[in-house]
Amino acid sequence: MRKILIIEDDPLIRRELKILLESALYEAVSLTGFENIPEQIQAENPDLILLDVNLPGISGFDVCTRIRERMDVPVIFLTSRTDSMDELTGMLKGGDDYITKPYQPPLLLARIAAVLKRAGGAAEKENTKFAHHGVELDIAGCSLAYGNNHAELTKSEMKILYQLFQRPGEFVSRMDLIEYLWENRIFIDDNTLSVHVARIRDKLKGIGVQDFLETKRGIGYRI
Repeated sequence: MRKILIIEDDPLIRRELKILLESALYEAVSLTGFENIPEQIQAENPDLILLDVNLPGISGFDVCTRIRERMDVPVIFLTSRTDSMDELTGMLKGGDDYITKPYQPPLLLARIAAVLKRAGGAAEKENTKFAHHGVELDIAGCSLAYGNNHAELTKSEMKILYQLFQRPGEFVSRMDLIEYLWENRIFIDDNTLSVHVARIRDKLKGIGVQDFLETKRGIGYRI
C-alpha cells in the first residue's frame, strides 16, 4: 500500500484528505506539528507528500527546498493561492504538481496516481492482490478467487476483507471494522456488519472455500 503524507495545517482539510485517500486504498498519515518537518518526513518515509503552501511559520516552498536536499519523494502542492507565479515557484522549488483549492476529489486522485506513476516507473503497479491459503483478494477487480472460481464483491465486502487480508492470522475486532468503514463513508452498524460477513462466507463457500473466515465471539474475525 502506498503511503501519502499530508502536511496541512487546517484540521478539517487534513481529515477530508485522509478520508479521501483511505477510500482510494492509500495509507494516509498527517503531520500535526510543523517543526523539524524534514526529520518527520524521513521518519514516515512516504511515497508522496501533499504539501500546503501556507504553513504556520514557514512556507511550503521552503519546506520543499529542504525536502529536496535530503530525498526525492514526490511532492504535490495544495494551496488556495491561484497566482501563476506561485505555481511556477512551486515547480522551480522541486514540486511535482500544483493543485489549487477547492480541489475536485477525482481530479486530485488522478493527479496523485499520475505523479506516483512518473516517480515510480514500474512501482505504479502497486500490489492490489492479496493471497492467503490459496484465496486471492483482488482490490482493483473487487473480487475473490480460489483456483478457477471467482466471486464478485460489493465495496463493503471488499473493504472488510481488505482489513483481514492486511492482518492474516490476527483477529480484527468488529469495532475496528465498523470504525474503518464509517471513516470511509460506508455507513454501517453492528447488525449490518454481521450481514456483510455472512454474505462473504456465502461467497467463499460458492468458490469452494470452507472455514476460511473465523469468528471468535467477543473478539472479532480473522483469516
